[in-house]
Amino acid sequence: MIVDNDCLFCKIVAKEVPATIVHETERTLAFRDINPQAPTHVLVIPKEHYRDAAALAAADDGLADEVIMAAHRIAEAEEVAAEGYRLVFNTGPAAGQTVFHVHGHLIGGRGLNWPPG
Repeated sequence: MIVDNDCLFCKIVAKEVPATIVHETERTLAFRDINPQAPTHVLVIPKEHYRDAAALAAADDGLADEVIMAAHRIAEAEEVAAEGYRLVFNTGPAAGQTVFHVHGHLIGGRGLNWPPG
């Protein structure tokens, strides 16, 4: 398994840093965002370290599918799937990525229409 010993999310996977885990499979982990932007705000990650969504897509081993499937299962468990939820992958600093371990933000539980208004 690919691990970056300096990566916050790798440390969460290794249980070296605490997090409120809401879902775990053999290859994915999901935990509550510490700065939630909506009533449901969960980060869904592969346990293996990939820098961003582009690196995860290039891995081409079905892991990206597993991350998205986990996000949907969590949306169902959090009861936001029927009404709708957002799944966002920020890729690169210009897109707002601040932790360089690919992660999807599962956001729901309030109106998320864009543009607002």
